[in-house]
Amino acid sequence: MGTSGRIAASLLVATGMAILAAPGFAVDEVFQQTYPLPEGGAFQLQNVNGSVQVSGWERDEVEVYALKSALQGHRDLQRVNIEVQARSDSVTVQTHYPSDEGVEVSVEYHIRVPRHVELRRVATVNGTVRVFGVEAVGELRSVNGNIEVFDSAGRLSARTTNGNVRMELHRLDTGGPLTVETVNGSVVIALPLDTDAELDLRSLNGDFRSELPLTLQGSLGPRKVRGRLGLGGSPLRIRTVNGGIRVVTMRPTV
Repeated sequence: MGTSGRIAASLLVATGMAILAAPGFAVDEVFQQTYPLPEGGAFQLQNVNGSVQVSGWERDEVEVYALKSALQGHRDLQRVNIEVQARSDSVTVQTHYPSDEGVEVSVEYHIRVPRHVELRRVATVNGTVRVFGVEAVGELRSVNGNIEVFDSAGRLSARTTNGNVRMELHRLDTGGPLTVETVNGSVVIALPLDTDAELDLRSLNGDFRSELPLTLQGSLGPRKVRGRLGLGGSPLRIRTVNGGIRVVTMRPTV
């Protein structure tokens, strides 16, 4: 790279964006910025094509790292915009695509948020949604992609159409139901052995298994199960059409 090329790349990195390209391959652009957000604030993200990963950390700020990739070159990259609305108590990230079709651009997000932030809504259309170490997880949405949650808690509402759901929750919030829905995919939820919950499980083409002691309520049907974990309490509602449902014991970590 010549001197002018190195200067241009340096300027882009300084403004939070860097463009990377190689002959015959996709063109990439990196967006990276941080925004202050105190504990108890709210975070939201809407994506279209690309996976989203959100991890909790101990800092009072949000780090947004996004990788835009275009198959048709730099021009398409510029037609897809990342908008961040940062307020004193919330950060919202949106991915904007042009209204016309034919823009082959994906955006993959790696987000870090304060561990005790309210993860109000994280959604994408094509891609997996992953959450690690967040204490107040809300809505998680995908259409074509898995939903994965680890070392987290909250009043979750997870929904995908074509994808599996995997959750490891160290606590179920008592203030509201936890809802999981998929059409073409299985559901596995790991919970502590002493979890108290009311289970309502339904699958059209799939079976049910629970490693945790389950007290059945009513008759056990081929497509639905209602029962109680421990003393009951937090509602846990799981729906799938083509896939099994597993409730397993959360394994201790070393």
